[in-house]
Amino acid sequence: MSHAAYVFDAYGTLFDVHAAVRKHAGEMGPDGQAFSDLWRAKQLEYSWIRTLMGAHADFWTLTEQALDHAFARFPSADPKLKASLLDAYWHLDCYPEVPSVLKSLKSRGARIAILSNGTPQMLQSAVKKAGLDLIIDDIFSVETVRAFKTAPAVYDMVTTTYRLYPNAVSFQSSNRWDVAGATKFGFRTVWINRNNMPDEYSEFGPSLILPTLESL
Repeated sequence: MSHAAYVFDAYGTLFDVHAAVRKHAGEMGPDGQAFSDLWRAKQLEYSWIRTLMGAHADFWTLTEQALDHAFARFPSADPKLKASLLDAYWHLDCYPEVPSVLKSLKSRGARIAILSNGTPQMLQSAVKKAGLDLIIDDIFSVETVRAFKTAPAVYDMVTTTYRLYPNAVSFQSSNRWDVAGATKFGFRTVWINRNNMPDEYSEFGPSLILPTLESL
């Protein structure tokens, strides 16, 4: 089934959030993967808590704060790597199938967009580094509404801008909680289950589950 717009989450869906730590794996010590997992978990936790409190701070600020917490939890990691890890986050690798999939969808005449917690600057940097700037039509950042996913106002940016009903939008995310929020909003959703995780949020299930974007 074709849709008028294909909208993608950025981090974990198009871009590998663990690429920053992996780039410095030789310097990170034995806890590199656990460090990266905690960095990501705290980044998201801070976004949810701040939205619930009504105390917004942009995603870059939360990324730095989450990194500081990860260093505090893992003494094996050298805090001198902080600047290098943050710099690497501006240039995350995209997953290998992303360019060809997006080009194929765009060739059908569909709009291609990103809807992300990231700041406009973070997202533009990642898109340019991956060579996707001529493929992606629009970047929707939560900074417009100053609330993070899964606030309905985030998903509403797409339908309001494109003047589409929610079911005309296919939304892809590797984050099951994000898929739940988008499903509740009314998008047709695809869960990109890259890590073969068990399902959850059963009352807000995706239309499709795929291991990568390749079969989209």
